[in-house]
Amino acid sequence: MPSALLRIYLKQNSTYHGKSVHEAVLKFLLDSGIRGATLLRGIEGYGADRKIHTLKILELSNDLPVVVEAVDDEEKIRALVPQLREIVGKELMTMQAVEIL
Repeated sequence: MPSALLRIYLKQNSTYHGKSVHEAVLKFLLDSGIRGATLLRGIEGYGADRKIHTLKILELSNDLPVVVEAVDDEEKIRALVPQLREIVGKELMTMQAVEIL
């Protein structure tokens, strides 16, 4: 069965029902039985808002970019996209084929 890597690009301070979006996504993936997921925190980046988010000591804002990566069977991940879209809103999600070794 083909496997896939799902990436969800978020901002660290985004919330969903009172908790961080990335925490909500990780919990949802865990509860859904996804094989594995990791949260990566960036030191600088920008998204659809076209605003650079950075981890510079003198900057007042540190709403850093975060990426949730999840790996499992493509079919299983695709089935979760509608629920994930509800959690992350219009944030960018990508999926690519991977080989699990």
